Amino acid sequence: MSVAPTFAKRDWPLMLVRRREFGVVAAVVVLVTVTTVINPGFAIGSDGFRNLLLTPSLLVILAVAQAIVIITKNVDLSVSAVLGLTAYATGLLFTDVPGAPLPLVVVAGIGLGAVLGAVNGFLVSVARVPSLVITLGTLYIYRGIDVAWAGSDRINATDLPSQFTALGTASLLGIPVMSIVAVAVVAIAAYVMSQTRAGRQMYAIGSNGYAAQLYGLAVRRTVFIGFVASGTLAGLAGVLFAARYATVSSNAGFGMELQAVAAAVLGGVAIVGGIGTVLGAALGAVLLTTISRALPTLGIGDFWQQAVLGALIIGAIVLDRAIAARQARRLRSAHARAAAVARKEPVS
Repeated sequence: MSVAPTFAKRDWPLMLVRRREFGVVAAVVVLVTVTTVINPGFAIGSDGFRNLLLTPSLLVILAVAQAIVIITKNVDLSVSAVLGLTAYATGLLFTDVPGAPLPLVVVAGIGLGAVLGAVNGFLVSVARVPSLVITLGTLYIYRGIDVAWAGSDRINATDLPSQFTALGTASLLGIPVMSIVAVAVVAIAAYVMSQTRAGRQMYAIGSNGYAAQLYGLAVRRTVFIGFVASGTLAGLAGVLFAARYATVSSNAGFGMELQAVAAAVLGGVAIVGGIGTVLGAALGAVLLTTISRALPTLGIGDFWQQAVLGALIIGAIVLDRAIAARQARRLRSAHARAAAVARKEPVS
């Protein structure tokens, strides 16, 4: 009776080491350690430690948003444009509506992100157009609206209330508030994806959408919800962007959509859907931003910085495919053994 629990207890360290998240954490620790040895200011001291926690916060939120969509076998390339549009809208509310309540403006910015995500979700789930095409189109549409809306104007720190900009600079027990918000987003998303019916349905749809539909799952509705969640989180990131930098122009968040995809892939979220965790995506964002900060410190030029990041992304995708192929071989072998036992044949 006690054999199974003992076996499980003995094997959990090996299972932990085999998880993709463990490898990402180990890579971050090694990178921070090596860079700090070369340049102690990288992580030692109040500024170094604070920047280590604060810098990844926005990308962590976008990576979680991206992971939710990718798990359903889709992709959201518009997250950076949603961030930029909501950041400018948030700043504009403060300038055009003097004395606007801070909570109301924050909710309005997040709500705008949810609406933009709903547009993506409607076009993908109802019109049945591939998400890559739809979100690439809305990326340019949302960015175009932002450029037309903002023009050459920009929101400056003097236009924003100090209570709002404090969100981007304040700390609680030495930990930046933005980092606490990012951790809260990861925790909530991880719970929803792993412990709720909606989250499990997203994994089922990403693994085999046709089988999920035959089983009776609401595939369209679930995909729609995934895009709304992505837009909502991108809207939250836009609000925090405005608070963090206190200066918002039409190019806010430019290029972050590819960083979000890269972070999710580095964290073990399979681009083919159905595999990965939002925690892994968040850790991938931490690794990506840590690399971006560490490479200049190590004296690596701009070109090689991009080359290193590109190589990491390719390596992560190749690793995912290799792991998937290995698991498929194991399943085939297990099925063959089970069939041989059922037929009472000798098992090799």
